[in-house]
Amino acid sequence: MEKKHKLILIVTLSSSFVLFVLILLICFCRRKGSARDESWDKEANSECKEIDVEEVEMKGDLIRFEGGEDLTCFDILDAPGEVIGKSSYGTLYRANLLGDSVLLLRFLRPACTGKVQDVMQVVQVLGLIRHPNLVPLSGFYSGPSGEKLLVHPFYRRGNLAQFIRDEIGDSHKWEVIFKISIGIARGLDYLHTGLQKPIIHGNLKSKNILLGKNYQPFISDFGLYLLLNPTASQEMLEDAAIEGYKAPELTKMKESSTQSDIYNLGVILLELVTGKEPINGKANPDQDFYLPNSIRNAMVNRRMSDIYLTGLSHVREDIIIKFVELALVCCSVGPSERPDIRQICKKLEEIGTKS
Repeated sequence: MEKKHKLILIVTLSSSFVLFVLILLICFCRRKGSARDESWDKEANSECKEIDVEEVEMKGDLIRFEGGEDLTCFDILDAPGEVIGKSSYGTLYRANLLGDSVLLLRFLRPACTGKVQDVMQVVQVLGLIRHPNLVPLSGFYSGPSGEKLLVHPFYRRGNLAQFIRDEIGDSHKWEVIFKISIGIARGLDYLHTGLQKPIIHGNLKSKNILLGKNYQPFISDFGLYLLLNPTASQEMLEDAAIEGYKAPELTKMKESSTQSDIYNLGVILLELVTGKEPINGKANPDQDFYLPNSIRNAMVNRRMSDIYLTGLSHVREDIIIKFVELALVCCSVGPSERPDIRQICKKLEEIGTKS
């Protein structure tokens, strides 16, 4: 009997011990799971912080997009750099990061933009756009005082305007001219037709075409006017007029359109094939059509050979004439007379196959 009681006692104690161990294991697992959940929460909060508009506006923060995942606020705010361009609404900086990396930073003046809530949706759309002929948005920073920075890759070859004005030998080569032209057209085609909602560039000009390796063109500043307030947007249009890129209809209309983008594309194509700048709108305030006089005279006298670069003499003249005619129809005074971007791309591809 006594042995039986001892056996019962041993079994009871053993069961209690096993139960105790099980309880400890359960508690340990719960604590570990809780800690893991907490770490996931922190990670999730960290990710959400990147797109939390209120946090961005109150404290200043950096939103990162594809290609800028490793960027930090320190990288873009404390990196040594130099001013490479200025406008009425902002300043362009070349920023030198550690490791020989270089970024292009566009500072937008607080007085020229709206609140973060007003521009964040546009920033998110622009940050997702990727195309071989468009400059990607790698990051966006908004500071506590309303300052805003757009972060882009830096292209060491500079912009198309510099390339044309420098009169380097390659700028007179048909192969280079055509490659740049078709690249710009394809980038604009993506903006106009490749997205759920068309994006109008609003300030297309040779200074906003950046050149990469092998003269691959990248359109920059597309949709930038959407981040600006109405006053700054109007100033952008006036700057375009001074440089010879303001479409005739914009003397009466206040907003750019796909047709005004086409006009500007035509001006750029003429710049490429003639090596000449558009007429300065400030020097010719009464003109609605800012084509150089040499082109005007050639059009009137039907002497197309007076228009294009002499260095293109090795290319069949009919090819160059078709290219010039396409550029000129893009610059038609009436918006309805201009081709759309799909028609332009198709025409350029036909010219390319014949050249």
